[in-house]
Amino acid sequence: MEKILHFDSQAIEKMDKLFRANFINSVTGFKSANLLGSISSSGVTNLAVFSSVTHLGSHPPLLGFITRPTVVARHTYLNIKDNKRFTVNHIHSGIIAASHQTAARYDSAVSEFERTGLTEEYLNNHKAPFVKEAQVKIACEYVNEYDIKENGTVLVVAAIKHIYLPKDSFTDDGWIDLNQLNGVSINGLDSYSSPKLLERFSYAKPDTPIKSILKKE
Repeated sequence: MEKILHFDSQAIEKMDKLFRANFINSVTGFKSANLLGSISSSGVTNLAVFSSVTHLGSHPPLLGFITRPTVVARHTYLNIKDNKRFTVNHIHSGIIAASHQTAARYDSAVSEFERTGLTEEYLNNHKAPFVKEAQVKIACEYVNEYDIKENGTVLVVAAIKHIYLPKDSFTDDGWIDLNQLNGVSINGLDSYSSPKLLERFSYAKPDTPIKSILKKE
């Protein structure tokens, strides 16, 4: 059996900055992989990779994401505050390199769409660009934000206004098969993985055995 290592808060604090960032970003597990599309008040489009987008509720449909401390310019955050609109676009295995490149610190006058080769797309008069190459696309509207005082980050809450995805990508009960769409997840700061579907289970109830509801091929 491999030896288990133990890191307390003091050991974590003494880690090299980059090592610590990779380590702590990885230890919480696989995260969602999305591109957030936005547009500035002067009409410059922006695209940025985020691993913090998360479900907040289904009725009303809400999602949230964390933006890093705003002590320096955060173009996505500023655009959303100005325009109140943005898009969430799932990253799939065919666009991971271009998606990762959006993390580069481009000037606010430069569009990541142009620099990465990804394509702007506008749907239903939503005033923010979608990624044409993405298979799952979500139109969002800014609702609120909450300062996280402990580290200066901000939780942005948004309403889901439109969803676009392939016709045959979800089941009769509404479950979306992201494996079928070649969706990826993010581990740490710079690695992308293809999740493998293992099982689907029935709704969990006390004293009721769960059963598989995954349709076998």
